[in-house]
Amino acid sequence: MEQGQEFLMFGLSWARIHFVENEGMAFGLSLGGAYGKLILSVFRIIAVGFLFFLLYKMIKGGENKGVIIAFSMILAGALGNIIDSAFYGMIFSSSPYHGGLAKLFPEEGGYAPFLMGKVVDMLYFPFFKTDLPNWVPFWGGQDFEFFRPVFNIADSSIFCGICLFFIFYKKMDKKVEGV
Repeated sequence: MEQGQEFLMFGLSWARIHFVENEGMAFGLSLGGAYGKLILSVFRIIAVGFLFFLLYKMIKGGENKGVIIAFSMILAGALGNIIDSAFYGMIFSSSPYHGGLAKLFPEEGGYAPFLMGKVVDMLYFPFFKTDLPNWVPFWGGQDFEFFRPVFNIADSSIFCGICLFFIFYKKMDKKVEGV
């Protein structure tokens, strides 16, 4: 697919596969430049190492299964985004926006070195679009789209893991108080 290209899932106008490359963090935010990308990548690796350590301690300590599943989902999503960022730029040529396809394993090499690639986002669910009334503070009179972000399965895993963690947090909290 070309960057920006999309197609409907199951014929639904609100469920789409929409190909974009994300520079760094959620919502396309970045720390800026090559050093920012490197700092983000190193931070992700350290965070995943810490999550592996926490997960190991939880499993060894007989923690609530819901909390273990939640942390496993967060860890899997973070690892997926790291792998994408680490290798995607090495194996694909640059993807121009609306104007061509990236090449897999180009002769001249990929567009970015190890840990400096982009993350592919593709899930897009614009449930509805509307114009906000002028009386709405800050955003009145502007276009509004719910749900605007484009994300990937790794992002979904992180989000669902965080939600599960909060669901099972009360049980974990009681266990800590009882110690």
